Amino acid sequence: MANTASAEKAVRQSERRRLHNRYYAKTTRNAIRDIRTTTDKKAAEANAPKVYAMIDKLAKIGVIHKNKASNLKSGIQLYINKLS
Repeated sequence: MANTASAEKAVRQSERRRLHNRYYAKTTRNAIRDIRTTTDKKAAEANAPKVYAMIDKLAKIGVIHKNKASNLKSGIQLYINKLS
């Protein structure tokens, strides 16, 4: 357990950040899943910019690595391109 006031504050802050990061990461994963399960190319293309923005924000704030963000966006685009 934390011994000092500053350590207790750090525990509180890290818990708040963990919950915040978890919420946004899960929301983004759900959006990615929705695109990858759709069979309508127009709908996927319409939602892609929103999902790209979500992924970029996660990378910007450090929830995911920038290379992972790039790989996710690339995979989404490949899937959209394969839709007919």
